[in-house]
Amino acid sequence: MLSGFVLYTAIFGSLVAMKQRAFVLLFAMVLCFLIFPANKKRKGNRISFLDLLLAICSVAVSVYIIVAFNDLITRMGMPNKLDLIMGVLAVVLILEATRRTIGWELSFITIIILLYGFLGNHIPGIFNHRGYSVERMINQMYLTTEGIFGVPLGVATTFVFLFVLFGAFLEKSGAGQFFIDLAVSLTGRSKGGPAKIAIFASGFMGTISGSSIANVVGTGTFTIPLMKRVGYKSHFAGAVEAAASTGGQITPPIMGAAAFIMAELTGVPYMDIAMAAILPAALYYLSLYMNVHFEASRTGLKGMSKEEVPDLKKTLLLGGQFIIPLVVVVTALAGGSSPTKAAYLAIFSLILVSMIKASTRMGIRKIVDACRMGAEISISIITATACAGMIVGTVSLTGLGLKFTDFIVSISAGQLFLGLFLSMIASIILGMSLPTTATYIVLSVLTAPALEQLGIPLIAAHMFILYFGVFADITPPVALASYAGAGIANASPMKTGMTTVKIAIIGFIVPYMFVYFPSLLWIGKTSDIIIATITSILAIISLAAALQGYMLRPTTKLERLILLISGALLLVPEHVSDLIGAFAVVSVFVWQWKTSKQTTKNEIEQANTKNT
Repeated sequence: MLSGFVLYTAIFGSLVAMKQRAFVLLFAMVLCFLIFPANKKRKGNRISFLDLLLAICSVAVSVYIIVAFNDLITRMGMPNKLDLIMGVLAVVLILEATRRTIGWELSFITIIILLYGFLGNHIPGIFNHRGYSVERMINQMYLTTEGIFGVPLGVATTFVFLFVLFGAFLEKSGAGQFFIDLAVSLTGRSKGGPAKIAIFASGFMGTISGSSIANVVGTGTFTIPLMKRVGYKSHFAGAVEAAASTGGQITPPIMGAAAFIMAELTGVPYMDIAMAAILPAALYYLSLYMNVHFEASRTGLKGMSKEEVPDLKKTLLLGGQFIIPLVVVVTALAGGSSPTKAAYLAIFSLILVSMIKASTRMGIRKIVDACRMGAEISISIITATACAGMIVGTVSLTGLGLKFTDFIVSISAGQLFLGLFLSMIASIILGMSLPTTATYIVLSVLTAPALEQLGIPLIAAHMFILYFGVFADITPPVALASYAGAGIANASPMKTGMTTVKIAIIGFIVPYMFVYFPSLLWIGKTSDIIIATITSILAIISLAAALQGYMLRPTTKLERLILLISGALLLVPEHVSDLIGAFAVVSVFVWQWKTSKQTTKNEIEQANTKNT
């Protein structure tokens, strides 16, 4: 029913914003309390009295907004007693629903922020404010589009929901398996092939699922055993899958839910954000690929046998039609269509192309299952964005965003790098306890304005905090994606987490690269974009070779030092340092090519002499 409602309003027109959001919140909250029990030991499908009561209360607070909407508008800012009772109940219900779906952390942070709104007049120093009454706070949270029913929930109840639904349809149609088979056929036979399969397959699926952990579980059950079978250690296999899966949230064309919210909060069209994300995402996956390739070369790991790898032509013939919906998404967005329209067009095109072959055909049952799956996945997104909306509303009401901006700027003393470093730490710490979407929403009103004040372009500032909010999933001590990979690989969670950081460490530099090289976000002249791209690619190859101690052959200590220095020089936004760095890495490559060729020649001569 929830999926049907969102699809119907997407095609035939949404309701008034607050009513639309209230309807979707109603469905999500009821499902939450019926599916996620208060008592984790609840047996079977039995629903406790408490869960049923909370579900009924959820209906009441949402229906109240819908039914009394016209009256609420006339007394905006002057809530009556019933408004306040319903508002308090809505706040409590959303805090509890969020706790059930994603854990207690976001609910706890929201409570702290709400208390700040009430008691800010008792806080000394820069964060002091006048303090607001219960009536004023509830009015902001429940009776306006500046709180619970704010932009985050609005985005979640429209095109974010639709893209999650699109991902569910891909899963039920068999498209997920096609993308895995495609990755196997493309990279399976190369050095360390299964690790490269993980990079490609997880990249394909992650950009659609928008969840690092879900992606690890979805593709890791296939890729991790493959990696272990060809010789990768368990912790390394889990780390590769975690790093690859996490990158999906920053990879166009779909990315994760946070990217759609970014479009709404910044006023930048989603297509522009997706375009800006192309080069940084490509650089991140290049860094993973080169790390894996050099590791496989250094340890002598082979690829899969010819018999194990599906034929590329046959794979495309069997499932190539599933590429069409992705083309539809890109074409629709590039043509100026809204993300909402692009999403439902993609869903309908997927259903149509699934009919081409009997093995992939989606009947009524599969369509219903996909709708159910999409709704269940979206529950946590809807409750989290409703909860985060209260944080945004309090920040807006109290002026906390401006205060926090002044705080960061004053601590960094106007130094860009220090401001970036502080923002990175804040993003990772917050991202360790919150989903990426909630992390981005909070930081977009607290940290992003500070980065803009330091002179960073709007998109670069928001992309910076998004990247590190995503990377929190692979950063110990709370690296959830890495721990999921460790579970599948039967490896040490902490060792897997540390290995993930090592594999993805160059990716942690990418956000700094597009801040200092805005050309990587397609900002500036074409010549600057080309130069920035080339130097960035060289820097990544150089640093990966230095980290793994291998290029065309094992590196000497001197070669490794030169590669490390050349990588650092290529990251400095100056032409002289770029030239020196490029010359250094090319020199090491040429020297290794000559010496490795001579070594091979000598080995052949020795073998011939021995045979003679």
